[in-house]
Parts: sequence; C-alpha cells; structure tokens
Amino acid sequence: MNEELNRLTGNKNIINYIKAQRLAWFGHIHRMPDNSMVKKVYEWSPALTRSLGRPKNRWEDDVKSDITRKKITNWKDCIRNWTKWKKLIERAKTSLKL
Repeated sequence: MNEELNRLTGNKNIINYIKAQRLAWFGHIHRMPDNSMVKKVYEWSPALTRSLGRPKNRWEDDVKSDITRKKITNWKDCIRNWTKWKKLIERAKTSLKL
C-alpha cells in the first residue's frame, strides 16, 4: 500500500529512486571486467532480426534517456570515477525530475 511504500522509502519519490537505482546498476555494469558474465550478456546482441512494427523499449534505452534528461554529457568518464558517479546517483534520488 502507499503508506507502507512511503514509510519504507522515507517519503521519497519512488520513480526517482527506481531510476537512480537503474543508473547505479548501469554504472556497475560498465565498471565490470570484460570477462564478467553479466557484462557479456549485457553486450550480447542476438543474431535474429526484430519483428516489424514499433520497436520495444529496451532497458538500455531507458537508462540513456535518463542520462540525457539529467544532462550528463560525459557519463563514461563519470562512471569510471566511482565517487563522482555515486554523488550523481544520490542527487538523482532526491531531484524533482529525472
């Protein structure tokens, strides 16, 4: 229920919190070594073609749109600097719009 969610999150905006956690995981994946199974799955592209029609939203597309909405221009450099990325994630959790 909403009351329980508010109590658990401390009345934070749950949408911003979820988007910030998604950005945190995105940074974590990019800092992983190239031989990591998670990174291999992330970078894998299927050999088959997609079906006709409107393309489905992908997780990575949502993350990159969050990055552009937050106006992060050098996100690859930010991800490599863990403390800078962590500060950015904490700011994203409390910001009004993401």
